[in-house]
Amino acid sequence: MRPNSLIELDRDHLIHPVISWKGHEARGATVLQSAQGATLTDAEGHTLLDGFSGLWCVNVGYGHESIVEAAAEQMRRLPYATGYFHFSSEPAIRLAARLAELAPGDLNHVYFTLGGSDAVDSAVRFIRYYYNVTGRPTKKHMIALERGYHGSSTVGAGLTAIPAFHDGFDAPTPLQHHIPSPYPYRNPAGDDDAVVIAASVAALKAKVEELGADNVAAFFAEPIQGSGGVIVPPDGWLTAMREAARDLDILFVADEVITGFGRTGPLFGCEHDGVVPDLMTTAKGLTSGYSPMGAVLMSDRIYRAIADHAPAGKPIGHGFTYSAHPVSAAVGLEVLRLYTEGGILENGRRAGARFTAGLERLADHPLVGDVRVRGLLAGVELVTDKAKRTKPSPDLGISGHLARFGYKNGVIFRAFADDIVGFAPPLCCTDEDIDTLLARFEQTLNDVLDLADVRAALA
Repeated sequence: MRPNSLIELDRDHLIHPVISWKGHEARGATVLQSAQGATLTDAEGHTLLDGFSGLWCVNVGYGHESIVEAAAEQMRRLPYATGYFHFSSEPAIRLAARLAELAPGDLNHVYFTLGGSDAVDSAVRFIRYYYNVTGRPTKKHMIALERGYHGSSTVGAGLTAIPAFHDGFDAPTPLQHHIPSPYPYRNPAGDDDAVVIAASVAALKAKVEELGADNVAAFFAEPIQGSGGVIVPPDGWLTAMREAARDLDILFVADEVITGFGRTGPLFGCEHDGVVPDLMTTAKGLTSGYSPMGAVLMSDRIYRAIADHAPAGKPIGHGFTYSAHPVSAAVGLEVLRLYTEGGILENGRRAGARFTAGLERLADHPLVGDVRVRGLLAGVELVTDKAKRTKPSPDLGISGHLARFGYKNGVIFRAFADDIVGFAPPLCCTDEDIDTLLARFEQTLNDVLDLADVRAALA
């Protein structure tokens, strides 16, 4: 079928996530056709270096035949098995055990979902159930960070703190609250590490005091805030927030949907600060995007409390048809093998060091105000005045120009609406891939800078 025919079918029938529907009708789709390693090819034959791993997820890169074979073999043997009624399957059992082995601390119990949004939704339901059956039913309020992203489910969208996910959706609910992001580059308290950490701890304590400690259930945080602009907190921030949550008698939930599976260097982002949360949500890199799957990892303490306090013989009423899907589990097992035995995790660390050094060299570019990076996760914030950290006027349409020039130059990244560029290249990237990505991004910055209205704004 000709690409134009596909574009018309897409326009007429396929609803896309997180875009203007009318805007998409006018623009039409970019149809991706094939991929290998870190490179995508569209239906017109245009090749693109994928600096965003699909949607933060294709961590091992495209085209791994061993993953395809694992899925195909499982489909031939047992394409589906329910997890209801005490049924199980070998891949799901082995994947849960392997995750428990690799996860921090006592996160030894795994509930499988279809992705990140329903992992967060499941965590919320488990937390509510936990407090109800342990005799603290007033603990219902949940706190997250401004600029945080915790999915777009009916519940998770309220913990998310990005306006597009609230506007018109009646979110957040009265039980969902937010405290300021650490955001060192634009923190009102200043960018000193100790000051940023102290401000976040004080904000969490103040919010719990405002709501009443007996009413607050949990605090949700990403080790690095992804969709909010790749906000990298200071070293020690996660530890301080975890300790504050423990002191306040609220659960600490680490959302590792983006940061998990080597994205920031270690297998899990929590390991950077040595933190063990009460619950951890994952997805994306779990199967490297080859098949839908997410997971909630639960500590021994929380699991035991629910198991022992739930009404005897009564089902705990939360479940999905495709939870612990055997094909996705088989894919997850092979992806984990590639991380740990196939050299992908170690290659990601090497590529991350080269990527960090290259991005930091771009800090002198006239448009670049801040470069923040950990491993292969990065944000580059653009400004029109470095000294004053002035954000570009919305009239300049910087994000649209970035996406347009980036595509022309053969590189994919995330051009956030507030003039922040997000990167999450695959962990399989070679030195040449990293150097090409950086060169094409620099060319894209120069193309934007060459626009008359942009150059005038800098003057």
